Amino acid sequence: MAAQVQTRALVSVQWLADAVKNKLVGPKLRILDTSWYLPSTKRVTRDEFSQKHIPEASFLDIDECSDSTSPYDHMLPTSSHFSKYVGDLGIGNDTHVVVYDTSDFGAYSAPRVWWMFRAFGHGLVSVLDGGMKNWVAEGHPVTSEYSKPERQEFRATLNASWVKRFEDVMENIRTKEVQVVDTRVSGRFNGTEPEPREDILPGHFPGAINIPFTSLRDDSGKLLGPELLTKIFKDAGVDLSGRSGSPAVLVSRRATSSWRPTRLAIPGFVFTTAPGWSGFRGRHQNT
Repeated sequence: MAAQVQTRALVSVQWLADAVKNKLVGPKLRILDTSWYLPSTKRVTRDEFSQKHIPEASFLDIDECSDSTSPYDHMLPTSSHFSKYVGDLGIGNDTHVVVYDTSDFGAYSAPRVWWMFRAFGHGLVSVLDGGMKNWVAEGHPVTSEYSKPERQEFRATLNASWVKRFEDVMENIRTKEVQVVDTRVSGRFNGTEPEPREDILPGHFPGAINIPFTSLRDDSGKLLGPELLTKIFKDAGVDLSGRSGSPAVLVSRRATSSWRPTRLAIPGFVFTTAPGWSGFRGRHQNT
């Protein structure tokens, strides 16, 4: 099964339901609830997982699976940290991983984890299109039962092409070689709405193009098709010809990058990832 979806960024609810029904979840297929919300919501996602989740799923805590030594939120952990963390969840290098979250958007934090796996060299990872919202809407079962999977060996190797550093962003201010897309809501992009962190000033990266992540999904929370996504990006002024380099996508927080499966949904084009606005602005204020 894993080989059939090696380059598929999304899997459907029905695909996953069939896999669960046919008892295919195991060392070759793992399901992760990756739900994360802003602290202001006061939601305790691990507790929510213990009460209700997709059968056979495990919980990945984004706060734990990050660099705890960094002053900036949710920076990538080391390769060894990531390897141990996901290995403890029963994931090996030949495991197909399906990630989802419980957001009303259909996907909020799950694409972040999808990107983390890809950044660490694991291509066998997909986002559940529409998330828990559509899983429940389509009548599939949930459970509170949990059985910890047997640990697997996972070896992570960072693929630097999936990440832009702060220094790369600052250099691009001068060169303008790469287009930058900011997927925050327009109010935060324009500085008319506050940032979640009080110590971060509002605004956007110089020259950035705003494509709110909410515009990339339909009313049910499922990602729009390739043709519509391509039109949205082109209409916003993103050059998909490759002449302007691969667009870097600057987001509000590295935990909530709901654009990420679009890099595989737009045929023949690849995006990379720049630091989130919180990280960029927080560091820029101190330079």
